[in-house]
Amino acid sequence: MAILTSNRIFMLSKNKIYLASKSISRQDLLKESHISFTVLDYDIQELEINPNISLEENVKKIALSKIEQVSFESGYEGEIRFVLTADTLGQDRNKTFLGKPKDYDHAVSMLKNTHQQINICTTAFCVDKRIYTTNQWVVLKREIRSISSEYIFHVPDQYIDFYIKNSNALKASGAITIEGIGMQFLKYINGSYSAVLGLPLFQLREVLESLGFF
Repeated sequence: MAILTSNRIFMLSKNKIYLASKSISRQDLLKESHISFTVLDYDIQELEINPNISLEENVKKIALSKIEQVSFESGYEGEIRFVLTADTLGQDRNKTFLGKPKDYDHAVSMLKNTHQQINICTTAFCVDKRIYTTNQWVVLKREIRSISSEYIFHVPDQYIDFYIKNSNALKASGAITIEGIGMQFLKYINGSYSAVLGLPLFQLREVLESLGFF
């Protein structure tokens, strides 16, 4: 959170988030919100989707699994760090999970199957407030939240190739990216726009405030 004055950015918090995500969308959302962050440069092993539990339960479990894999080697006594992980998944009208496409052809198929129908997108995020004490990092408090949104994303057949080649569709749940090129194909949304992008900013700000980040 920041105040813009005379072309300079004054942060209201000296804290920063350690972001365990390589998602460009999430990084852009934090930048646009003037929330200071550092991307953790290592691979997080992501849980497989469990078809026997709900969409919300899946994203919460995945976000929690990600944050449990985050560790720091050292710090100084009393140092505080805030860690953030997130996961976004979609479901179509038949309750089929919309994972990331395996390849170009799979992306085409996914986009055609979701034409003109309402899909559900759920994003969960997990925030840790950790302290370094007696030579180890300890979790002071952990918060996990999720939010769901409805949307219709319609790419006409003649634009599918153009859309895939000019977006991050191959890295997105359901091959759906609603920013950049994809904005023009977002027909309808009911819920949090930033959550569909990958990070519900209103809820994140509430959690960060409750943890004393600002």
